[in-house]
Amino acid sequence: MEAKKTNKKFSLIFIALATIGIVYGGYKYIHSLSHETTDDAQVAKKMSPIISRVSGYINKVLVKDNAAVKKGDTLFVIDKSDYLVRVEEAKANLAAAENSVEVSKADIGTSQANVSVSDANVQSANGTIETAKIRLRRASSDFERYNNLYKNHSITKQQFEQAEATKQEAQSQLQIIQDQQKASAFQRNVATARNNVSSKQVQVAVANVKKAQAALDAANLNLSYTIVTASIDGQVSTIDMQPGQLVQAGQSLFYIINNTETWVVANFKETQLDKMHAGQKVKLKIDAFPDTDFEGEVSSFSPATGSKFSLLPPDNASGNFVKTVQRLPVRINFTNNNPKDKLQMLRSGMNADVDVILK
Repeated sequence: MEAKKTNKKFSLIFIALATIGIVYGGYKYIHSLSHETTDDAQVAKKMSPIISRVSGYINKVLVKDNAAVKKGDTLFVIDKSDYLVRVEEAKANLAAAENSVEVSKADIGTSQANVSVSDANVQSANGTIETAKIRLRRASSDFERYNNLYKNHSITKQQFEQAEATKQEAQSQLQIIQDQQKASAFQRNVATARNNVSSKQVQVAVANVKKAQAALDAANLNLSYTIVTASIDGQVSTIDMQPGQLVQAGQSLFYIINNTETWVVANFKETQLDKMHAGQKVKLKIDAFPDTDFEGEVSSFSPATGSKFSLLPPDNASGNFVKTVQRLPVRINFTNNNPKDKLQMLRSGMNADVDVILK
């Protein structure tokens, strides 16, 4: 009798467990026809790295761990002594370059004046040469006439010699004036060349001014980078820095997390994506708030699987190939129907369970 009762009890327990299993399995099967679920999901927020643009020693740290900051708030200050010296040096170089421009412009004025004087001398010489040529033609004509008269013994030798001397004097004067004209033309060419050189020097000086101004702007910009401010509203991470610490340009120091925008990244198996598309409703459970139901909506799908974004992506073309199911990150945005106080308490990296409603 006892054995029969024991067997009957085990039979009832087995039937109950089998019934529960069948019901649960049936529910899961029916649920899977219109839902896709995954527990490989995390809360995500925008994380802006705070990166120093210049190198130097930290002078002040004005924020503490996990503090809330507003855009434009000063986070820390780098010692600016070296950058002030560079600004003053750049100002001095700019002043020197500007003085060079003035000197070069003065040289142009002098060169242009010399060109004008040389042009005037050449023009004057041209007029004097014409006069000297006329005088030489007259003296030559007189000499020919007196030469014929002297041969006929119609004039004295003294008169002949005087006519010859007049001709020679006219020739000498013409030669002197022509030499002066050549000298004036040469001076004009020299003055023109100097004027061209001065113009080039002005262009170089102006370029040097622009270069010096750019150097000053860069020095002022680097000086402004010694004060590091928040680029967005948010909450800072752990501040692992202190006064006197040396930071390098491009060094990431900590983060500001933007709490105004929150979403979930769910990594679905590639075999689950057949019926999923943007706009589908999503039920979310956050492990940190098990008693709160969140609502979301499928926003977008990653252009590649998570493994392709890893530091060492797999290469199936080499070695032995073992097929593994890949996961694709899917972005899920929270809707406006969620409790705001709970959304504000969500932190990046929290685990979540995702249930996408397919129909």
